[in-house]
Amino acid sequence: MNISKENIDALNAVIKLTVEKEDYAGRVDDVLKDYRKRVNMPGFRAGKVPMGVVKKMYGKAVIADEVNKLVSEKIHNFIVEEKLDLLGEPLPSESQEVIDFDTAEKFDFAFDVALAPEVDVNLSKRIKLPIYKVAISDEMFNQQKDSITGRFGKSEVIDSVTEKALVKGNFAQLENGEVKEDGIAPEDVVLSMAIIKDEDEKKKLMGAKAGDVIVFDPKKAFPNDSEISHMLKITKEEAEALTGDFQYTITEVTEFVNAEINQELFDKAFGEGVVNSEEEFEARIKEDISKNLEMETEYRFSIDAKEKLMGKVDVEFPEAFLKRWLLATNRENEKLDEATLEAEMPRFLEDLKWQLIRNNIIKNNEIKVEEADVIEYAKKAAKMQFMQYGLTSVPDEHLENYAQEMLKQDEQRRQMAEGAMQENVIAFIKEAVKVEEKEISRDDFNKLFEK
Repeated sequence: MNISKENIDALNAVIKLTVEKEDYAGRVDDVLKDYRKRVNMPGFRAGKVPMGVVKKMYGKAVIADEVNKLVSEKIHNFIVEEKLDLLGEPLPSESQEVIDFDTAEKFDFAFDVALAPEVDVNLSKRIKLPIYKVAISDEMFNQQKDSITGRFGKSEVIDSVTEKALVKGNFAQLENGEVKEDGIAPEDVVLSMAIIKDEDEKKKLMGAKAGDVIVFDPKKAFPNDSEISHMLKITKEEAEALTGDFQYTITEVTEFVNAEINQELFDKAFGEGVVNSEEEFEARIKEDISKNLEMETEYRFSIDAKEKLMGKVDVEFPEAFLKRWLLATNRENEKLDEATLEAEMPRFLEDLKWQLIRNNIIKNNEIKVEEADVIEYAKKAAKMQFMQYGLTSVPDEHLENYAQEMLKQDEQRRQMAEGAMQENVIAFIKEAVKVEEKEISRDDFNKLFEK
């Protein structure tokens, strides 16, 4: 078998190979012998069908299948042995002649390949990159404090209705100022003062106590028909047509009260005995905020590092090949047509450019990812998931267990390993360049992501 590479230009090449009969004959014979053992044909015992008959029935299909397998293997081995750095995967050449498996015994194949452009990244202290330290404001501190005390708070019965109260009571529809017979009269209805829209109707309830009877118009108080439908236990159509006042007899007034700042709260929030005073509580809040901000700071630094290094490297890509490859590998994606691909191509090329830069840094500096790196990254990913549910102080052993469960799934492990490598690359860049720390407000930090 002959196989060779012909360069078209610096970025495009063609791999050509010729498959002779002796290259595939033995493989085809082995497959046909196996077919003969299993084929059933009237007039012949199992395994006794003449080989000539088996070849006539299956020979051409087996040749095509085995030749294609052989070509795939040889192309792969050639790329590995020649250490070819390719973009995408080989595609059948546009100049490829139709292969005739019915009559030919020798087959010529040609595959177009895209050669990855050479990238050389020189990191030094001459490159300056900012790293932003977000100042912890009183507002941020108070929000975190309220979040913790709110998480362990509870509803308590109070004397009178307040802005934040939940009011429980019984409705009765009125007609000419009197309770309407067979009117709408749901019981044990809970109203949230926070969602009453009309201020005049809200004032009628403010300060009221259990046992008080309030007359008000639900349509004015709650202009959302869906809310009225749910509250009065009627259909939405009935809610739309509803008019007039209702009598509301209050049976109970409650309000959600944040937990008191005491040892019980400290133990619930951080574990028994971890925090033992209000001063330690406030210090822990600031520490947790700092850790969360550090994650955002590192993310911002990675964005700035990528932009800086990509701005220093000029890369030309074999765009025509890459478009062919993307369309070929996404045939089943109906949303990816040529127009969509054209619009998405700049972003794809930017991602590819960073991938080449990153690979160059990894190769030149022998950056590796150890199992401990993967586990640590998985723990960070787990922590981010818990934070989405307001859980900011998950014990490390819980994060470890959750991370280990994630890593049992192959796709999750691959993603975690990729994320860990990205972190190691960014950490290397941070050490190699000159980093300038800049203190910044939360608002100004957020604006960096609007550019």
